[in-house]
Amino acid sequence: MAKHLSSWQRFVALIINGQNGYDPRMKTTWEPHEKSGRLTAQSDLPDSVYAFPKQRKEPLTDARHVRNAVARLDQVEDVSAADRDLAFANIQKAAQHYGIELSETSPADVGVHPQSKTNKRKRTTARARTASKEQP
Repeated sequence: MAKHLSSWQRFVALIINGQNGYDPRMKTTWEPHEKSGRLTAQSDLPDSVYAFPKQRKEPLTDARHVRNAVARLDQVEDVSAADRDLAFANIQKAAQHYGIELSETSPADVGVHPQSKTNKRKRTTARARTASKEQP
């Protein structure tokens, strides 16, 4: 594989080639963190609260952070495919804890959302309006 590919591009290539190694039964590292009061610094959080514990990226401290981590999983840079698999497993565990239903079943599903017909229709209509305004 070419060296100029990002870690996410390499990960997607491994998925496509069936070499991702993702196991939904993967042992997670995430544990709920219930600390009353306001945290004064990110360093107050234990590694077990993060989706990526080694890199301390994507904290999963509440439902809002879990939804954000799912949305950004494919955007995290400088992590290996194994780290991404662990992060997804941690996100799944946190989502279950906070009562969030995930439509994604593997890290490969994150960031791959087909456009709905409604959105496509809106875009097509907007383009047609713009094109008609440009013509004299």
